[in-house]
Amino acid sequence: MLGIHEMWLFILSGVLLNITPGPDSVYVIGRSMQMGWRGGAAAALGISCGCFFHVAAAAIGLSALLMASSTAFSILKLVGAAYLVVTGLQMLWSRPALASAIDEPVRSSLRRVFFQGVFTNALNPKVALFFLAFLPQFVAADSSHKPLAFLTLGLIFIFTGTLWCLVLAAFAAKAAHRLRSSDGAIAWVNRALGGLFIYLGIRVAMLETR
Repeated sequence: MLGIHEMWLFILSGVLLNITPGPDSVYVIGRSMQMGWRGGAAAALGISCGCFFHVAAAAIGLSALLMASSTAFSILKLVGAAYLVVTGLQMLWSRPALASAIDEPVRSSLRRVFFQGVFTNALNPKVALFFLAFLPQFVAADSSHKPLAFLTLGLIFIFTGTLWCLVLAAFAAKAAHRLRSSDGAIAWVNRALGGLFIYLGIRVAMLETR
């Protein structure tokens, strides 16, 4: 169908990639510890929306443009790196506020967590190049429906990844219930997340096209 082959292998590979610990998993766990299930779910859904951006880009050829054009790649790389570093610094400087961030998470806080997840993923050129390299392996070279095939595979990958992140959010929120009652614990979570974002920003800034 649509030139897609070895669907079972794609799903298995996608699940294994999704459950491999990485920045997305750490971000979901961190937000779950800070804000409970709703914070972790907002982070998971934001990351999934960011992934959809890359899937759509791969389907219409923008990912190929990033790989072919060093200028386009550099611009996205620097924008993404700057966003990650600034976000990380904000987390390092933030102070815990249990009343608003834990007991009764306000809509604006959840919205901020969601969009951080979106932009963290969408502005990472490494994710774009990953989808460009991964998805074509399961689509026939002579398929006349490549864009639709890429979109279908990408949505399957996002679906399994979202389920995994939601499971992580549920377990992390439950396990961290006691930690969330402490301002000191929240402060350390903020520092860990802030440091992670700054590290990812530096890594993104150092990426090179191949």
